Amino acid sequence: MTGSRMRVVPVSPGISWVEVPEADLRVLCGCPADSVKHLIKRGLIIPTERAGVTFETGPNVILLSDVSLQNGAFCNLSEFPILQMLYRQGMIIPGHPNCTGRKPLIMGLAQQVEAQLDYVMRGNYGLLSEEEMLAAGVPPDMAQEWMRMKLRFAFGAIRPPRDLLDTCVIGDGPAILPGGVTVRRLELNVFEFDYDGETAIVDLNLGMGRTYETPYHLGYHDLERGYFSIVHSGEGDGWDPERAAMSSIIMFQGKVYLIDAGPNIHGALQALGIGVQEVEGIFHTHCHDDHFCGLTTLFRADHRIKYFAVPSVRASVAKKLSALTSIAEDSFGEYFEICDLDLGVWSNIDGLEVMPVFSPHPVETTVFRFRTPWEEGFRSYAHMADIVSLDVLGQMVDDDETHHGISSALMMQVRDEYLVPADIKKLDIGGGLIHGCAEDFREDASGKIILAHTALPLTRVQKSIGSGAPFGTVDDLIPSHQEYRLRAAHGYLAAYFLGVPEHQIRILLNHPVVTFNPESILLREGSICDDVYLILTGLVETIEADSDHNATLSAGAMVGESYALSGEPSLETFRALSFVRALRIPSTLYRNFVDRNQMSERIWRLSYLRNFFNHTWLFGESMSNLTEVAIAEASEPCYLATGEEIDTTGQDFVYMVRDGMLERHINGAVVEYCGIGEPLNESEVLFGIPSVGKLVAGLRTELLLVPGPVVRAIPVARWKLLELHQRRMRTFSSIKSDVVSS
Repeated sequence: MTGSRMRVVPVSPGISWVEVPEADLRVLCGCPADSVKHLIKRGLIIPTERAGVTFETGPNVILLSDVSLQNGAFCNLSEFPILQMLYRQGMIIPGHPNCTGRKPLIMGLAQQVEAQLDYVMRGNYGLLSEEEMLAAGVPPDMAQEWMRMKLRFAFGAIRPPRDLLDTCVIGDGPAILPGGVTVRRLELNVFEFDYDGETAIVDLNLGMGRTYETPYHLGYHDLERGYFSIVHSGEGDGWDPERAAMSSIIMFQGKVYLIDAGPNIHGALQALGIGVQEVEGIFHTHCHDDHFCGLTTLFRADHRIKYFAVPSVRASVAKKLSALTSIAEDSFGEYFEICDLDLGVWSNIDGLEVMPVFSPHPVETTVFRFRTPWEEGFRSYAHMADIVSLDVLGQMVDDDETHHGISSALMMQVRDEYLVPADIKKLDIGGGLIHGCAEDFREDASGKIILAHTALPLTRVQKSIGSGAPFGTVDDLIPSHQEYRLRAAHGYLAAYFLGVPEHQIRILLNHPVVTFNPESILLREGSICDDVYLILTGLVETIEADSDHNATLSAGAMVGESYALSGEPSLETFRALSFVRALRIPSTLYRNFVDRNQMSERIWRLSYLRNFFNHTWLFGESMSNLTEVAIAEASEPCYLATGEEIDTTGQDFVYMVRDGMLERHINGAVVEYCGIGEPLNESEVLFGIPSVGKLVAGLRTELLLVPGPVVRAIPVARWKLLELHQRRMRTFSSIKSDVVSS
């Protein structure tokens, strides 16, 4: 939309641009992951020149979302937009045409503004003192040297974010921005801008089932689950609008391990045909957003994924995550299975050996070396993100412990560690003050060097040193001669049909593994189910023509089981989101198998509840058969007559509306209607806080009570409940404020 004085551009779902040239105001409305890349793609950030200086255009104000999470993803990731304003626009560079004393401005709810200041502080510096380093297990002499180095990177001082940023709280009334523009909140995440009588409305809400979009297209890739191979899942940086940020995926003996979790990793995994359920663990280098903000994708599993890092990195990551979500730092272990690594020591992880190596950076950072025995020695991979150029490192050397910098001994240690050869070595060559330089590795004896972490085309010199690695390409370090998918299928079936003899399980296994291309249909709504499909790799979505609800199925889930057993036509369509490999079992044989092993009563009893849970927002994503069964077996029914009130205080259950409707009353008014499939009592289950208001059955209502311990053990459900809690608390606080003011 364009008015005479105000320009509004819808950039991407959840992101808008408001520009008022007369007021010199350019507002980035919503800043989820990769928002800077979206602005570049839309031409809202472009190179320009003034007074002989080349720099970028861009926003000078950020409007924050009222909620920190939407559909499981972070809404407010201002780190890179702020860096773009400070450095790429030049607002903080002395002598720059844009260095006028004006600071980047962030605005929104007081709670979100304060959270962003804490988050930016952690993104700039990680751990803030020697005391925090000691608490994270860093030895005293090492903590002292790391702090000297950190202060050198920080130009001598840990500066609070308010030194770099201005803030504006949008409360109950209009907020006044530079140039006379006002902004006010109309409702949750809906804002009205006004300039000289001209108005524009911006809505930052994502619709049900919508996600923040990826700014680049990744295509589809059909990957084998190898013995020891490296999948290249990102070679760009936080500014590259055409590529994902530097990352890798290790396939080891059929298991999937991530190195870092950058922006839009959900899109990368989908493009590679990897469901989050398949991820065994993540190796984490540091807490900068281009390596960190995809962690929420890993929370969307039905089990705790293993988290491998040194304790100092984990501590800085937990503090940054806490700032973004307002959850306690010790909650980190409720979403991940923490597996601490020792700096400079080889650890054996089911045959894959890993060594984290210290790398100088403004925040706590390690690079990783991986190896596994093979033939006459080892096969090895080194992942070198983020590193610093040896020239910059040399300029930091100062052996006077009272000065900021690093010792000559540490400088030599870092240089030697960087140059240890590997069969494959991936390098950060981003340059500048905090990234690496390809020329430092000209004499590196590694078998293959891959250059990454840059948005710039490779120079002729760089091309003579290292290779590129387009998204989805694979380097096999040790070839595989095993079929890991069938091993996984055996595990899924044996656990699902617990107690069934092995020879019976092998009847099901003796069927083909079939491949479905992306966007192809496995089972169409209204069709008879001729085959049951056990998903082994990839993702499948369920679609109901008359509903907005979509569920996502991944490894370990079955397609069409209930329809195969009943013989009734399918009520939904199952469609591949990626390349999908599945074990195809004829429906007739599957029914006979269930009857022969006297599983019919159990399967039918559970299928009714599983089908319900699978169609809910809370439990309809990334649930394996076993998890669905655990939820169904643990749930208890509860029936309410019309007008009957239910008191959930002190009850450690998630209440799911199975039939009917519940009304929430606050101060005598109905403020929320909870229909079929909606969860309640999340605040009690997560925090032991009673639900707000009174819950009354608007109709005769059936509830299913799912025990809190069962829900809390499922990261994706726990994460969704946190988002629901935050949204409801914000909505109900607004209602209370309106009641008080009236």
